[in-house]
Amino acid sequence: MAAAPHILLIDDSPDELRLLAEILRGCEFRLSVAFDGVQGYERAVARVPDLIMLDVRMPRQDGFATCRQLQANPRTAHVPIIFLSASSELHERLEGLNAGAVDYVLKPFWPEEVLARIRVHLRYASAAGDRLGYDSRTAGAAPLKSEDEVLVQAAKQYLVEKLAYPPRLQELAQVLGTNEKRLTRAFRKVCGTTVFAHLRERRMKKAEQLLRETSLSIIAISEELGFSSAANFATAFLEHAGSSPSAYREHR
Repeated sequence: MAAAPHILLIDDSPDELRLLAEILRGCEFRLSVAFDGVQGYERAVARVPDLIMLDVRMPRQDGFATCRQLQANPRTAHVPIIFLSASSELHERLEGLNAGAVDYVLKPFWPEEVLARIRVHLRYASAAGDRLGYDSRTAGAAPLKSEDEVLVQAAKQYLVEKLAYPPRLQELAQVLGTNEKRLTRAFRKVCGTTVFAHLRERRMKKAEQLLRETSLSIIAISEELGFSSAANFATAFLEHAGSSPSAYREHR
């Protein structure tokens, strides 16, 4: 007989956790709880639940940073995450979904709706596992990544979304739930380079792709990658590839 789905609840409010537990215990679920993002991340990596319910505003580390770290870790990247939060601003809902969550439910909520959404996403996750040829019960056997490796991967994923308007180092560290010093140290340890040396390389690789695979003008590509002018883009590309963008395109 298959084990009941395991759901991890992450919320800093004991009252909210109690309410959720009461709703879910009457169903077919096994439950674990965590009281902030750091504890929630650690428990998710250790136990690899089938689904995570995640609050946004929490001490130590908010839900967005926790979600990015979970998505960056191979052990937990497949686990569906549902935000359950009183934060109703559109930009926050979009940030949660862009961070990797599959859903965002506003508090106060209807218990029937939460249960329906949980069952839908568990069903989708199970179907995806069948298509990809893995069992969610064994997916957590992925090799353990160090904290630095997970942090760097989360940063890389975030930077890919922000190539045209890259964040400052302080902002990047903040959205990942860390500080500038630790993020810089992690990049040097894992990649042997700085955060923004990596960002420059990613932008140039994207430029190469756009030059090879599209008919976009040099000006359009420079704008797509956030350069202030086509001349600045051409200078950066020449330094990277040893040829101008137009010459690279001609000989691709």
